[in-house]
Amino acid sequence: MAYREEAAWRKRAAYHGQHYWARPVPGFGDPRAGILVVGLAPAAHGANRTGRMFTGDGPRGAGDFLMAGLHRAGLANQSFSQRRGDGLVLQNVYLTAVVRCAPPQNRPTSEEIRNCIPFLEEELRVLPNVGAIVTLGRVAFLGTLTALEHLGYPRSRSLFAHGQTLRVGPQGPLVIASYHPSRQNTQTGRLTPGMLDAVLNVAVKAQEEGAAGAAPSPESSKVRSLGP
Repeated sequence: MAYREEAAWRKRAAYHGQHYWARPVPGFGDPRAGILVVGLAPAAHGANRTGRMFTGDGPRGAGDFLMAGLHRAGLANQSFSQRRGDGLVLQNVYLTAVVRCAPPQNRPTSEEIRNCIPFLEEELRVLPNVGAIVTLGRVAFLGTLTALEHLGYPRSRSLFAHGQTLRVGPQGPLVIASYHPSRQNTQTGRLTPGMLDAVLNVAVKAQEEGAAGAAPSPESSKVRSLGP
């Protein structure tokens, strides 16, 4: 809490004069979504500033990298996410995060994660059509499994690995692990646009096939490209 407010006080020069949200950031997207994307936490000068998940962290930030992938997959009407009211519309996808307040150095404590997990649980309750969950990074992957366990799904001890798919119970959602689209990962090539496209394609196919369908793998799936 203190850090999110400190970031709003110590504004970056580029955002001087702007009003920061500086509060817990809610999820957003299509309330009828079949795909849920779970991130780590709001960026101090991104979502903590704009008040919308994966929004405003710059042209090479995680938000625009993710939005470009969602646009290519036909899940977003534009390939960028700059601010609330920028015209972005998500279709069949909802974006959220394990932690709701910006943590120092993007490293939330275990206490912060525990305190925020109930909000993710509540979103899973009120999004009845979710058949696929894309988790961005290890913290999001493990936090999502914890939230699902709290909701009564079978407990999983699976370890995080990019591209891993996990069916949570016979009628549960398909959980798909991806590296987080942080600058560190995308600028070093650890996560490429093609790798993100493959993960999103798995989610789209799993959601279309229904909870009881077989889970395709990123390697065997043809990447679906519906945008420029």
